[in-house]
Amino acid sequence: MRSVPVTRRKFFGVAAAAATIGAGLAAAPARAYSFGTMVDYAAGVPSAESIAAEGHIGVIRYVSERRPGAEWMEGKPLLAAEVEDLWNHGLSIVSNYQFGKGPTADWRGGLEAGKEHAERGWAIHAAAGGPDTAPIYASIDDNPSDEDFEEMIAPYIEGWQSVLGAELVGIYANAPTIDRALDAGLGSWFWQHNWGTARGFVHDSAHLHQFEIDKRSIDGIGVDLNRVLAEDYGQW
Repeated sequence: MRSVPVTRRKFFGVAAAAATIGAGLAAAPARAYSFGTMVDYAAGVPSAESIAAEGHIGVIRYVSERRPGAEWMEGKPLLAAEVEDLWNHGLSIVSNYQFGKGPTADWRGGLEAGKEHAERGWAIHAAAGGPDTAPIYASIDDNPSDEDFEEMIAPYIEGWQSVLGAELVGIYANAPTIDRALDAGLGSWFWQHNWGTARGFVHDSAHLHQFEIDKRSIDGIGVDLNRVLAEDYGQW
């Protein structure tokens, strides 16, 4: 089992980011305070210069391969050259793993899939330059039921934690799933999406909140927008 203490990675550029939060962005929901915004993307790789010019403080990037039939995902996986460009422009990075979706969702494989994906994700994360103190967010890109959680999602996250240690496992999920994970003692980092979340609600335990999907682009590449809700959110 990999079990490495998470060190505090001090947030940088708060003052500069705060000045740009309101520029062209949707109105914030409840729990509106934010340290800045980040973008996530898969269709390609916008330049770090363009991302910074839009006022964002960093990116959330896939440490997973593109799945069969999704050749459009030219931005998967994160590579060392992109990391160098991001760092040269003062941008932070958060690692996220998602390979399947819908009927092939990663979590449907339960415990063994969690173990396998943790190993694969960690290898890509490390090869790109990710440190061994930074977590990876595993994706629950769905609106699952209680039964789904108990039978597949909880074992899936347990698989991740058996490989990386609980302190290095984050969860991308809606607010009800974050509640279930907290009740089960699973995950140490939380990135909220809105599918299945009550309108306008932002979970108190969320470190990140994805609040806009498929509405804008940078360098012609579609991006989603996320608010940073904590000083330490798993960035590197």
